[in-house]
Amino acid sequence: MKSTILVLKLCILLLGPQTSFAQNRNNIWCFGDSAGIDFNDTTNPFPINTSLVTRGSCASISDTSGNLLFYCSTRSGWPGVYSGFIWNRINNLMLGGDSIGGDGWYYEMVIVPVPNDDSLFLLSSIGVTMPYGLMYSIIDMRGDNGLGEVTQKNISLLSGKMVDCVTAIKHGNGRDWWLMVRESPTGQPTYNNTWLLFLISPSGINPIPVQNVGELNGTNLGNIAVSPDGTKICFTNLGGLIELYDFNRCTGLVSNPVTIEPQLSSSPYPYYWASEFSPSGQYLYVSSSTQISRLWQFDTWAPNIPSTKTLLWQVQNPANTAGALKRGPDNKIYFSCAWTGGGFNYVNYNSSQYYLENMNLSLINSPDSAGFSCDFQPWSFYLGGKRTYWGLPNNPNYDLGPLVGSSCDTLVGISEPQPSIIKPQLNIFYHPQWQTAFINASNLTASKGTLEIFDVQGKMMHQEDIQIVNGYYTRNFNMTGMADGMYFVNLVTVGQRLSGKLVKE
Repeated sequence: MKSTILVLKLCILLLGPQTSFAQNRNNIWCFGDSAGIDFNDTTNPFPINTSLVTRGSCASISDTSGNLLFYCSTRSGWPGVYSGFIWNRINNLMLGGDSIGGDGWYYEMVIVPVPNDDSLFLLSSIGVTMPYGLMYSIIDMRGDNGLGEVTQKNISLLSGKMVDCVTAIKHGNGRDWWLMVRESPTGQPTYNNTWLLFLISPSGINPIPVQNVGELNGTNLGNIAVSPDGTKICFTNLGGLIELYDFNRCTGLVSNPVTIEPQLSSSPYPYYWASEFSPSGQYLYVSSSTQISRLWQFDTWAPNIPSTKTLLWQVQNPANTAGALKRGPDNKIYFSCAWTGGGFNYVNYNSSQYYLENMNLSLINSPDSAGFSCDFQPWSFYLGGKRTYWGLPNNPNYDLGPLVGSSCDTLVGISEPQPSIIKPQLNIFYHPQWQTAFINASNLTASKGTLEIFDVQGKMMHQEDIQIVNGYYTRNFNMTGMADGMYFVNLVTVGQRLSGKLVKE
Protein backbone atom coordinates (compact mmCIF):
# COMPACT_ATOMS: atom_id res chain seq x y z
CA MET A 1 0.00 0.00 0.00
CA LYS A 2 1.32 3.37 -0.92
CA SER A 3 0.73 6.18 1.55
CA THR A 4 0.82 9.76 0.41
CA ILE A 5 2.82 11.80 2.90
CA LEU A 6 1.99 15.47 2.83
CA VAL A 7 4.39 17.89 4.46
CA LEU A 8 1.86 20.21 6.07
CA LYS A 9 2.94 23.17 8.12
CA LEU A 10 1.08 24.55 11.10
CA CYS A 11 2.97 27.81 10.70
CA ILE A 12 2.93 28.43 14.41
CA LEU A 13 4.52 31.69 15.51
CA LEU A 14 7.31 31.10 18.03
CA LEU A 15 6.65 32.80 21.31
CA GLY A 16 10.19 32.49 22.64
CA PRO A 17 13.14 30.15 23.10
CA GLN A 18 11.98 28.49 26.31
CA THR A 19 9.07 26.24 27.20
CA SER A 20 7.47 24.96 30.40
CA PHE A 21 6.97 21.24 30.88
CA ALA A 22 3.37 20.13 31.09
CA GLN A 23 2.23 18.85 34.45
CA ASN A 24 -1.11 17.36 35.46
CA ARG A 25 -2.43 17.22 31.88
CA ASN A 26 -3.36 13.54 32.35
CA ASN A 27 -5.27 14.10 35.60
CA ILE A 28 -8.79 13.73 34.16
CA TRP A 29 -9.79 10.59 32.25
CA CYS A 30 -12.98 10.40 30.16
CA PHE A 31 -14.08 7.06 28.69
CA GLY A 32 -16.80 4.44 28.23
CA ASP A 33 -20.49 5.14 28.84
CA SER A 34 -20.46 8.53 30.61
CA ALA A 35 -17.53 7.46 32.79
CA GLY A 36 -14.46 9.30 33.98
CA ILE A 37 -11.88 9.56 36.76
CA ASP A 38 -10.42 12.62 38.52
CA PHE A 39 -6.80 11.94 39.61
CA ASN A 40 -5.98 15.36 41.02
CA ASP A 41 -5.71 13.73 44.44
CA THR A 42 -3.67 10.65 43.56
CA THR A 43 -4.30 9.18 47.02
CA ASN A 44 -8.03 9.23 46.38
CA PRO A 45 -9.04 9.20 42.68
CA PHE A 46 -12.80 9.49 42.29
CA PRO A 47 -15.31 8.87 39.48
CA ILE A 48 -16.85 11.69 37.45
CA ASN A 49 -19.59 11.97 34.83
CA THR A 50 -18.92 12.73 31.14
CA SER A 51 -20.86 12.96 27.88
CA LEU A 52 -19.16 9.99 26.21
CA VAL A 53 -20.76 6.90 24.75
CA THR A 54 -17.82 5.03 23.25
CA ARG A 55 -16.73 1.40 23.25
CA GLY A 56 -13.09 2.32 22.71
CA SER A 57 -11.25 5.31 21.23
CA CYS A 58 -11.07 8.29 23.56
CA ALA A 59 -8.60 10.89 24.82
CA SER A 60 -8.66 13.81 27.23
CA ILE A 61 -6.40 16.66 28.27
CA SER A 62 -6.27 19.03 31.24
CA ASP A 63 -4.43 22.30 31.83
CA THR A 64 -1.20 22.36 33.81
CA SER A 65 -3.19 22.71 37.04
CA GLY A 66 -5.16 19.52 36.34
CA ASN A 67 -8.41 21.21 35.26
CA LEU A 68 -10.16 19.47 32.36
CA LEU A 69 -9.92 21.33 29.03
CA PHE A 70 -11.67 18.98 26.60
CA TYR A 71 -12.05 15.33 25.61
CA CYS A 72 -12.91 13.33 22.50
CA SER A 73 -13.99 9.93 21.25
CA THR A 74 -15.18 7.96 18.25
CA ARG A 75 -18.43 6.01 18.20
CA SER A 76 -19.03 2.78 16.30
CA GLY A 77 -22.15 2.71 14.10
CA TRP A 78 -22.62 6.48 14.24
CA PRO A 79 -24.13 7.89 11.02
CA GLY A 80 -22.38 10.67 9.16
CA VAL A 81 -19.05 11.44 7.57
CA TYR A 82 -16.85 10.63 10.58
CA SER A 83 -17.71 9.27 14.01
CA GLY A 84 -15.46 11.49 16.15
CA PHE A 85 -16.69 14.15 18.59
CA ILE A 86 -15.00 16.67 20.89
CA TRP A 87 -16.58 17.87 24.13
CA ASN A 88 -15.59 20.91 26.16
CA ARG A 89 -14.99 21.03 29.90
CA ILE A 90 -18.68 21.55 30.71
CA ASN A 91 -19.56 18.36 28.79
CA ASN A 92 -21.13 20.12 25.80
CA LEU A 93 -20.16 19.49 22.19
CA MET A 94 -17.34 21.89 21.33
CA LEU A 95 -17.91 24.42 18.56
CA GLY A 96 -16.95 22.59 15.36
CA GLY A 97 -16.42 19.43 17.39
CA ASP A 98 -18.54 17.08 15.24
CA SER A 99 -17.46 14.87 12.30
CA ILE A 100 -13.88 14.34 13.50
CA GLY A 101 -11.94 11.56 11.76
CA GLY A 102 -12.25 8.00 13.05
CA ASP A 103 -14.58 5.05 12.55
CA GLY A 104 -15.26 3.62 15.99
CA TRP A 105 -12.28 1.47 17.03
CA TYR A 106 -10.01 1.65 20.09
CA TYR A 107 -6.78 3.66 19.67
CA GLU A 108 -7.74 6.13 16.92
CA MET A 109 -7.14 9.47 18.67
CA VAL A 110 -4.39 11.27 20.56
CA ILE A 111 -4.12 14.89 21.76
CA VAL A 112 -0.91 16.92 22.17
CA PRO A 113 -0.31 20.60 23.01
CA VAL A 114 1.05 22.60 20.10
CA PRO A 115 4.65 23.51 21.04
CA ASN A 116 5.07 27.11 22.18
CA ASP A 117 1.39 28.06 22.08
CA ASP A 118 -0.52 27.44 25.30
CA SER A 119 -3.88 27.94 23.60
CA LEU A 120 -3.57 25.51 20.67
CA PHE A 121 -3.93 21.73 20.72
CA LEU A 122 -3.54 19.16 17.95
CA LEU A 123 -5.87 16.16 17.78
CA SER A 124 -4.54 13.41 15.51
CA SER A 125 -6.92 10.69 14.34
CA ILE A 126 -6.83 7.71 12.00
CA GLY A 127 -9.10 5.48 9.94
CA VAL A 128 -8.76 1.74 10.63
CA THR A 129 -11.39 0.14 8.39
CA MET A 130 -12.01 3.22 6.25
CA PRO A 131 -9.20 4.76 4.14
CA TYR A 132 -9.16 8.02 6.09
CA GLY A 133 -5.43 7.67 6.70
CA LEU A 134 -3.93 10.00 9.31
CA MET A 135 -5.50 13.41 9.89
CA TYR A 136 -5.21 16.24 12.35
CA SER A 137 -7.55 18.90 13.69
CA ILE A 138 -6.65 22.08 15.59
CA ILE A 139 -8.43 23.17 18.78
CA ASP A 140 -8.05 26.81 19.88
CA MET A 141 -8.95 27.29 23.55
CA ARG A 142 -9.45 31.03 22.98
CA GLY A 143 -12.63 30.23 21.05
CA ASP A 144 -16.15 30.21 22.52
CA ASN A 145 -15.20 32.34 25.51
CA GLY A 146 -12.51 29.93 26.66
CA LEU A 147 -14.47 26.70 26.11
CA GLY A 148 -12.54 25.99 22.92
CA GLU A 149 -13.33 25.75 19.22
CA VAL A 150 -12.19 23.46 16.41
CA THR A 151 -10.64 25.90 13.94
CA GLN A 152 -9.31 23.34 11.43
CA LYS A 153 -10.64 19.86 10.90
CA ASN A 154 -9.49 16.57 9.33
CA ILE A 155 -6.41 17.84 7.50
CA SER A 156 -4.84 14.86 5.76
CA LEU A 157 -1.28 13.72 6.49
CA LEU A 158 -1.48 10.15 5.12
CA SER A 159 -3.93 8.24 2.94
CA GLY A 160 -5.00 4.61 3.25
CA LYS A 161 -5.89 2.47 6.26
CA MET A 162 -3.97 2.54 9.52
CA VAL A 163 -3.35 0.02 12.31
CA ASP A 164 -5.44 0.91 15.36
CA CYS A 165 -2.52 2.32 17.37
CA VAL A 166 -1.86 6.06 16.89
CA THR A 167 0.63 7.15 19.57
CA ALA A 168 2.46 10.32 20.69
CA ILE A 169 5.82 10.43 22.53
CA LYS A 170 7.52 13.55 23.93
CA HIS A 171 10.70 14.55 22.10
CA GLY A 172 13.96 14.46 24.03
CA ASN A 173 13.97 18.25 24.24
CA GLY A 174 10.91 18.12 26.46
CA ARG A 175 8.91 20.39 24.17
CA ASP A 176 8.20 18.77 20.79
CA TRP A 177 6.30 15.56 20.03
CA TRP A 178 6.72 12.45 17.93
CA LEU A 179 3.51 11.22 16.28
CA MET A 180 3.64 7.49 15.47
CA VAL A 181 1.38 5.36 13.24
CA ARG A 182 1.58 2.05 11.35
CA GLU A 183 0.21 1.10 7.93
CA SER A 184 -2.55 -1.49 7.98
CA PRO A 185 -1.91 -4.77 6.13
CA THR A 186 -5.66 -5.25 5.57
CA GLY A 187 -6.41 -5.73 1.88
CA GLN A 188 -2.71 -5.78 0.98
CA PRO A 189 -0.87 -8.77 -0.54
CA THR A 190 1.74 -8.94 2.24
CA TYR A 191 2.13 -8.11 5.91
CA ASN A 192 4.42 -5.19 6.79
CA ASN A 193 6.76 -3.89 9.48
CA THR A 194 6.39 -0.23 8.52
CA TRP A 195 6.62 2.59 11.06
CA LEU A 196 5.63 6.14 10.09
CA LEU A 197 6.62 9.07 12.30
CA PHE A 198 6.09 12.82 12.23
CA LEU A 199 7.82 15.48 14.31
CA ILE A 200 5.49 18.12 15.76
CA SER A 201 7.49 21.26 16.51
CA PRO A 202 6.98 25.03 16.34
CA SER A 203 7.86 24.86 12.63
CA GLY A 204 5.01 22.46 11.81
CA ILE A 205 4.33 18.75 11.29
CA ASN A 206 7.14 17.10 9.37
CA PRO A 207 7.62 13.43 8.42
CA ILE A 208 10.89 11.60 9.00
CA PRO A 209 12.02 8.74 6.72
CA VAL A 210 9.88 5.60 6.73
CA GLN A 211 11.28 2.84 8.95
CA ASN A 212 10.90 -0.90 8.35
CA VAL A 213 11.92 -2.82 11.44
CA GLY A 214 10.75 -5.79 13.50
CA GLU A 215 8.34 -8.65 12.88
CA LEU A 216 5.73 -8.40 10.13
CA ASN A 217 2.35 -7.26 11.45
CA GLY A 218 -0.67 -9.09 10.04
CA THR A 219 -3.67 -7.35 11.63
CA ASN A 220 -5.23 -3.89 11.74
CA LEU A 221 -5.95 -4.11 15.48
CA GLY A 222 -2.82 -3.37 17.48
CA ASN A 223 -1.62 -1.40 20.47
CA ILE A 224 1.53 0.56 21.30
CA ALA A 225 2.58 0.99 24.92
CA VAL A 226 5.35 3.44 25.86
CA SER A 227 7.64 3.05 28.85
CA PRO A 228 7.49 5.86 31.45
CA ASP A 229 10.84 7.29 30.30
CA GLY A 230 9.83 7.09 26.61
CA THR A 231 12.83 4.96 25.59
CA LYS A 232 10.98 1.65 25.10
CA ILE A 233 7.83 0.76 23.21
CA CYS A 234 5.83 -2.47 23.03
CA PHE A 235 3.68 -3.44 20.06
CA THR A 236 1.01 -6.11 20.48
CA ASN A 237 -1.65 -7.36 18.09
CA LEU A 238 -4.55 -9.77 17.94
CA GLY A 239 -2.47 -12.27 16.00
CA GLY A 240 -0.17 -12.99 18.94
CA LEU A 241 2.73 -10.60 18.36
CA ILE A 242 4.39 -9.08 21.45
CA GLU A 243 7.52 -7.15 20.54
CA LEU A 244 9.75 -4.68 22.40
CA TYR A 245 11.74 -1.90 20.70
CA ASP A 246 14.15 0.83 21.69
CA PHE A 247 12.94 4.32 20.88
CA ASN A 248 15.28 7.28 20.40
CA ARG A 249 13.47 10.38 21.64
CA CYS A 250 16.01 12.64 19.88
CA THR A 251 15.82 11.13 16.37
CA GLY A 252 12.55 9.17 16.32
CA LEU A 253 14.45 5.97 15.50
CA VAL A 254 12.69 2.66 16.27
CA SER A 255 15.33 -0.06 16.72
CA ASN A 256 16.54 -3.28 18.38
CA PRO A 257 13.33 -5.34 18.17
CA VAL A 258 12.99 -8.15 20.71
CA THR A 259 10.22 -10.63 19.90
CA ILE A 260 8.60 -11.93 23.08
CA GLU A 261 5.96 -13.87 21.15
CA PRO A 262 5.69 -14.10 17.34
CA GLN A 263 2.83 -13.34 14.98
CA LEU A 264 0.93 -16.62 14.44
CA SER A 265 0.21 -17.81 10.91
CA SER A 266 -3.07 -19.55 11.76
CA SER A 267 -5.78 -19.61 14.42
CA PRO A 268 -6.49 -19.91 17.26
CA TYR A 269 -5.05 -16.48 17.97
CA PRO A 270 -4.52 -15.15 21.52
CA TYR A 271 -6.08 -11.74 20.71
CA TYR A 272 -3.63 -9.65 22.69
CA TRP A 273 -5.67 -6.51 23.28
CA ALA A 274 -3.35 -4.13 25.10
CA SER A 275 -0.11 -3.80 27.04
CA GLU A 276 1.30 -1.43 29.64
CA PHE A 277 4.62 -0.89 31.42
CA SER A 278 5.07 -0.66 35.18
CA PRO A 279 6.36 2.70 36.55
CA SER A 280 9.99 1.48 36.48
CA GLY A 281 9.57 -0.03 33.02
CA GLN A 282 10.62 -3.48 34.27
CA TYR A 283 7.30 -5.29 34.11
CA LEU A 284 5.02 -5.49 31.11
CA TYR A 285 1.36 -6.38 31.47
CA VAL A 286 -0.62 -7.80 28.53
CA SER A 287 -4.36 -8.45 28.27
CA SER A 288 -5.79 -11.26 26.14
CA SER A 289 -9.41 -11.60 25.02
CA THR A 290 -10.65 -14.86 23.47
CA GLN A 291 -13.18 -17.32 24.91
CA ILE A 292 -11.26 -16.69 28.13
CA SER A 293 -10.07 -13.26 29.22
CA ARG A 294 -6.57 -13.26 30.70
CA LEU A 295 -4.00 -10.90 32.21
CA TRP A 296 -0.28 -11.71 31.88
CA GLN A 297 2.94 -10.28 33.34
CA PHE A 298 6.43 -10.32 31.74
CA ASP A 299 9.76 -9.22 33.24
CA THR A 300 11.43 -7.17 30.47
CA TRP A 301 14.73 -6.97 32.40
CA ALA A 302 15.15 -10.74 32.48
CA PRO A 303 17.68 -12.45 30.12
CA ASN A 304 14.85 -14.65 28.77
CA ILE A 305 11.70 -12.53 28.76
CA PRO A 306 9.29 -15.20 27.38
CA SER A 307 10.18 -17.53 30.26
CA THR A 308 8.85 -14.98 32.77
CA LYS A 309 5.31 -15.07 31.40
CA THR A 310 2.99 -15.28 34.42
CA LEU A 311 -0.78 -15.70 34.31
CA LEU A 312 -2.24 -13.34 36.91
CA TRP A 313 -5.94 -13.76 36.21
CA GLN A 314 -8.43 -15.40 33.88
CA VAL A 315 -12.20 -15.59 33.60
CA GLN A 316 -14.49 -17.43 31.19
CA ASN A 317 -16.36 -15.33 28.65
CA PRO A 318 -19.04 -14.25 27.77
CA ALA A 319 -19.28 -12.68 31.23
CA ASN A 320 -16.75 -10.05 30.12
CA THR A 321 -13.97 -9.51 27.63
CA ALA A 322 -10.59 -7.98 28.44
CA GLY A 323 -9.74 -4.55 27.09
CA ALA A 324 -7.34 -1.67 27.70
CA LEU A 325 -4.54 -1.36 30.26
CA LYS A 326 -3.47 2.14 31.30
CA ARG A 327 -1.00 3.42 33.88
CA GLY A 328 -2.62 6.15 35.94
CA PRO A 329 -1.13 9.31 37.51
CA ASP A 330 -1.13 7.34 40.79
CA ASN A 331 1.22 4.74 39.19
CA LYS A 332 -1.38 2.01 39.43
CA ILE A 333 -2.45 0.23 36.26
CA TYR A 334 -6.16 0.35 35.38
CA PHE A 335 -7.76 -2.49 33.41
CA SER A 336 -11.04 -2.11 31.55
CA CYS A 337 -13.35 -4.93 30.46
CA ALA A 338 -16.65 -4.86 28.59
CA TRP A 339 -19.62 -6.93 29.67
CA THR A 340 -20.61 -9.24 26.82
CA GLY A 341 -23.33 -11.56 28.12
CA GLY A 342 -27.05 -11.80 27.48
CA GLY A 343 -27.46 -10.52 23.93
CA PHE A 344 -24.91 -7.75 24.34
CA ASN A 345 -24.85 -5.01 21.69
CA TYR A 346 -21.21 -4.00 21.34
CA VAL A 347 -22.16 -0.49 20.19
CA ASN A 348 -24.40 0.46 23.12
CA TYR A 349 -25.39 -1.05 26.44
CA ASN A 350 -29.12 -1.01 27.05
CA SER A 351 -30.66 0.61 30.11
CA SER A 352 -30.71 -2.61 32.15
CA GLN A 353 -27.18 -3.87 31.49
CA TYR A 354 -25.44 -2.82 34.71
CA TYR A 355 -23.10 -5.50 36.04
CA LEU A 356 -20.01 -5.89 38.20
CA GLU A 357 -17.91 -6.26 35.05
CA ASN A 358 -18.91 -2.98 33.41
CA MET A 359 -19.49 -0.79 36.47
CA ASN A 360 -15.92 -1.21 37.75
CA LEU A 361 -12.34 -1.13 36.55
CA SER A 362 -9.78 -3.63 37.80
CA LEU A 363 -6.52 -2.46 39.42
CA ILE A 364 -2.90 -3.57 39.54
CA ASN A 365 -2.00 -1.83 42.77
CA SER A 366 1.75 -2.60 42.88
CA PRO A 367 2.76 -3.04 39.23
CA ASP A 368 6.50 -2.99 40.01
CA SER A 369 6.21 -6.21 42.01
CA ALA A 370 6.75 -9.65 40.50
CA GLY A 371 3.94 -12.14 39.96
CA PHE A 372 0.99 -12.17 42.33
CA SER A 373 2.67 -9.66 44.64
CA CYS A 374 1.62 -7.00 42.09
CA ASP A 375 -1.72 -7.13 43.93
CA PHE A 376 -4.17 -7.42 41.04
CA GLN A 377 -7.71 -6.71 42.26
CA PRO A 378 -10.51 -7.37 39.74
CA TRP A 379 -13.54 -5.08 39.73
CA SER A 380 -12.13 -2.93 42.52
CA PHE A 381 -12.59 0.65 41.25
CA TYR A 382 -16.26 1.68 41.22
CA LEU A 383 -17.23 4.13 38.46
CA GLY A 384 -19.99 5.85 40.40
CA GLY A 385 -22.83 4.20 38.55
CA LYS A 386 -21.30 4.71 35.08
CA ARG A 387 -20.06 1.94 32.79
CA THR A 388 -16.87 1.01 31.00
CA TYR A 389 -16.29 -0.80 27.70
CA TRP A 390 -12.91 -1.94 26.34
CA GLY A 391 -11.29 1.46 25.98
CA LEU A 392 -9.37 3.82 28.27
CA PRO A 393 -7.96 7.24 27.28
CA ASN A 394 -5.15 7.09 24.75
CA ASN A 395 -3.29 9.88 26.57
CA PRO A 396 0.49 10.19 26.13
CA ASN A 397 2.93 10.95 28.95
CA TYR A 398 2.48 14.72 29.05
CA ASP A 399 4.77 15.08 32.07
CA LEU A 400 7.86 13.61 30.39
CA GLY A 401 10.68 16.18 30.50
CA PRO A 402 13.97 16.48 28.60
CA LEU A 403 16.14 13.41 28.09
CA VAL A 404 18.89 14.52 30.45
CA GLY A 405 22.41 13.85 29.21
CA SER A 406 21.38 13.39 25.58
CA SER A 407 22.31 15.51 22.60
CA CYS A 408 18.83 17.04 22.60
CA ASP A 409 18.10 17.58 26.30
CA THR A 410 17.93 21.36 25.96
CA LEU A 411 16.32 23.91 23.71
CA VAL A 412 19.42 26.07 23.78
CA GLY A 413 20.94 26.12 20.31
CA ILE A 414 17.90 24.58 18.62
CA SER A 415 17.21 26.71 15.58
CA GLU A 416 13.64 26.82 14.37
CA PRO A 417 12.74 28.47 11.08
CA GLN A 418 11.07 31.79 11.76
CA PRO A 419 9.69 33.19 8.51
CA SER A 420 9.26 36.93 8.51
CA ILE A 421 5.88 36.50 6.87
CA ILE A 422 3.56 33.64 7.81
CA LYS A 423 1.85 32.68 4.58
CA PRO A 424 -1.84 31.76 4.38
CA GLN A 425 -2.58 28.15 3.44
CA LEU A 426 -5.52 26.33 1.86
CA ASN A 427 -5.83 22.55 2.34
CA ILE A 428 -8.52 20.50 0.58
CA PHE A 429 -9.23 16.82 1.17
CA TYR A 430 -12.02 15.01 -0.70
CA HIS A 431 -13.56 11.85 0.77
CA PRO A 432 -15.20 9.82 -2.05
CA GLN A 433 -17.40 7.55 0.07
CA TRP A 434 -19.09 10.48 1.78
CA GLN A 435 -18.81 12.79 -1.26
CA THR A 436 -17.58 15.53 1.03
CA ALA A 437 -14.75 18.06 0.57
CA PHE A 438 -12.99 19.15 3.76
CA ILE A 439 -11.80 22.71 3.18
CA ASN A 440 -9.37 24.26 5.69
CA ALA A 441 -7.53 27.59 5.56
CA SER A 442 -5.11 29.12 8.05
CA ASN A 443 -3.21 32.36 8.69
CA LEU A 444 -5.91 34.53 7.13
CA THR A 445 -5.85 38.21 8.04
CA ALA A 446 -9.49 39.16 7.40
CA SER A 447 -12.61 38.27 9.39
CA LYS A 448 -14.87 37.73 6.37
CA GLY A 449 -14.53 36.40 2.86
CA THR A 450 -16.08 34.39 0.03
CA LEU A 451 -15.86 30.70 -0.86
CA GLU A 452 -16.14 29.91 -4.59
CA ILE A 453 -16.23 26.53 -6.33
CA PHE A 454 -15.92 26.21 -10.13
CA ASP A 455 -16.06 23.24 -12.47
CA VAL A 456 -13.34 22.57 -15.05
CA GLN A 457 -15.24 24.68 -17.62
CA GLY A 458 -15.11 27.70 -15.34
CA LYS A 459 -18.79 27.55 -14.37
CA MET A 460 -19.43 28.65 -10.80
CA MET A 461 -21.04 25.75 -8.95
CA HIS A 462 -21.20 27.30 -5.49
CA GLN A 463 -20.60 30.63 -3.78
CA GLU A 464 -21.11 31.67 -0.17
CA ASP A 465 -20.00 34.31 2.31
CA ILE A 466 -17.77 32.98 5.08
CA GLN A 467 -16.70 33.95 8.58
CA ILE A 468 -13.04 33.64 9.62
CA VAL A 469 -12.18 33.08 13.28
CA ASN A 470 -8.68 33.83 14.63
CA GLY A 471 -7.23 33.41 11.14
CA TYR A 472 -8.85 30.00 10.53
CA TYR A 473 -11.65 28.79 8.29
CA THR A 474 -13.00 25.24 8.04
CA ARG A 475 -15.90 23.85 5.99
CA ASN A 476 -17.29 20.37 5.29
CA PHE A 477 -18.80 20.79 1.81
CA ASN A 478 -21.12 18.00 0.66
CA MET A 479 -20.85 17.37 -3.10
CA THR A 480 -23.67 14.85 -3.46
CA GLY A 481 -25.39 15.42 -6.79
CA MET A 482 -22.42 17.16 -8.38
CA ALA A 483 -20.84 15.47 -11.39
CA ASP A 484 -17.55 13.59 -11.12
CA GLY A 485 -14.51 15.50 -12.27
CA MET A 486 -12.11 18.25 -11.29
CA TYR A 487 -13.21 21.32 -9.35
CA PHE A 488 -11.39 24.51 -8.41
CA VAL A 489 -11.80 26.15 -5.02
CA ASN A 490 -11.14 29.83 -4.33
CA LEU A 491 -11.16 31.52 -0.94
CA VAL A 492 -11.19 35.29 -1.36
CA THR A 493 -10.74 37.93 1.36
CA VAL A 494 -9.62 41.52 1.35
CA GLY A 495 -6.01 41.36 0.21
CA GLN A 496 -5.82 37.55 0.04
CA ARG A 497 -6.83 34.97 -2.56
CA LEU A 498 -6.16 31.26 -2.05
CA SER A 499 -6.79 28.63 -4.73
CA GLY A 500 -6.83 24.84 -4.76
CA LYS A 501 -8.41 21.94 -6.57
CA LEU A 502 -9.99 18.56 -5.95
CA VAL A 503 -11.13 15.59 -7.99
CA LYS A 504 -14.58 14.16 -7.29
CA GLU A 505 -14.84 10.49 -8.21
